[in-house]
Amino acid sequence: MEENRIAPQAPAAPNLPGPFAVGVYARKLQAWMRERARVQLIGEVTGVGRSKVQAYFELRDGEGAVPCAIWLNDLEKAGLDGASLRDGAEVVIAGGLDYYPGGGQASPNFCFRATHVRLAGEGDLIARLEALRKQMRAEGLFELQKQLHRPALPKAIGVVTAERGAARRDLLAGLERRGWGGSLVWGFAPVQDRHAAPAIGRALQDLAARPEVEAIVVTRGGGSLADLWAFCDETLCRTVAMLRVPVISAVGHERDSTLIDDVAAVACSTPTHAAEAAVPLDCRAARESLERCALALRRAGEGAVETRSRHLGALARGPARALQRERGKLNQRIREIRAASERGLADRASSQKRIGTLVLERARRRAAGADMEKRRDALHRAAVALRAHEPERTLERGYALVEGEGGEPLTSAVEAGAAERISLRFSDGRVRAKPEQRDEA
Repeated sequence: MEENRIAPQAPAAPNLPGPFAVGVYARKLQAWMRERARVQLIGEVTGVGRSKVQAYFELRDGEGAVPCAIWLNDLEKAGLDGASLRDGAEVVIAGGLDYYPGGGQASPNFCFRATHVRLAGEGDLIARLEALRKQMRAEGLFELQKQLHRPALPKAIGVVTAERGAARRDLLAGLERRGWGGSLVWGFAPVQDRHAAPAIGRALQDLAARPEVEAIVVTRGGGSLADLWAFCDETLCRTVAMLRVPVISAVGHERDSTLIDDVAAVACSTPTHAAEAAVPLDCRAARESLERCALALRRAGEGAVETRSRHLGALARGPARALQRERGKLNQRIREIRAASERGLADRASSQKRIGTLVLERARRRAAGADMEKRRDALHRAAVALRAHEPERTLERGYALVEGEGGEPLTSAVEAGAAERISLRFSDGRVRAKPEQRDEA
């Protein structure tokens, strides 16, 4: 069974005027554009081409491009020939917007229709340069390179210049006068056309990527500001400001001032000056100074050797005298030591003799003392025994001693009876008595 399909409806058209015929709209657009204000533009010419009736090209700068066209008769009125309107030329054009509607067999075309054209003068370029300079200074791009360290004696230097330019020869001559013996890494690039700025930027980046390169010199000879305009390119100058390697610019002569001079680490007036800035140390003068110092050091060394040799000669004769003096001192000390030894031995013998005498004396004393002690003990024992037989002891026990008139002891009754008087001695005194009749035992 065949299904019935419903075709989808187109969405509702927006609420806009029309539709108009394309040709009507194209003519309206052309009229509207031609009514716009007429102005002057400045930029670099690229892509120049010609037809039978007009010349067409693009006008560019670092931020954009506009397609342009000029009738050949207007170009002739401006006094410019075919060689003047060329790629890379800086021009100022006057005109306004234009639009060609085309047709059934022709394509439409938009362009800036120039009615007047002239080569840009110094004033035009200086105005653009000052605007760029002011903008980049406000962004702080002028200080980045100047903060980089520049070695006093780099081992390798990169150089961006034309391969056969006079600046190359001047730079080599300047480095030779400095006596520098390092390595040069060349980055050849065009230095004057619309392709110069991108080529110089690539060469700078390639050189900065090489680890051995310690500084980069960008140089070319003098010329007009238009000739040097590649070195005022905004993209190139921003590239220089961001490099890790210090860049030394030597573009033009002393009176020339380009934007790359402002962003570079050092701006030099000539390639010779750039050689001195790239190698701050004058190697030739340093070698001469080193040779002078070496010569002075050699002379000082020779003088010192001669002085020291004389001193050593005097010292060589001195040891014999010094040895003789020391030998005399040694002999004197030997005599003193011998005499001291003899005195010491005599003193030691005398001391030992005294000590022996004292020891013997003490031994005799000890021996005599022991004998005396024995004798004292014996005497004491004898005294004790004698005292035990003493009459006094007997008297102390209550006895009495009978004595005659002369004090002699009377030991018998016969003697006592015969005596006229007697005395009785007690332990505490005497008593006199007269004997009476004696009793017989």
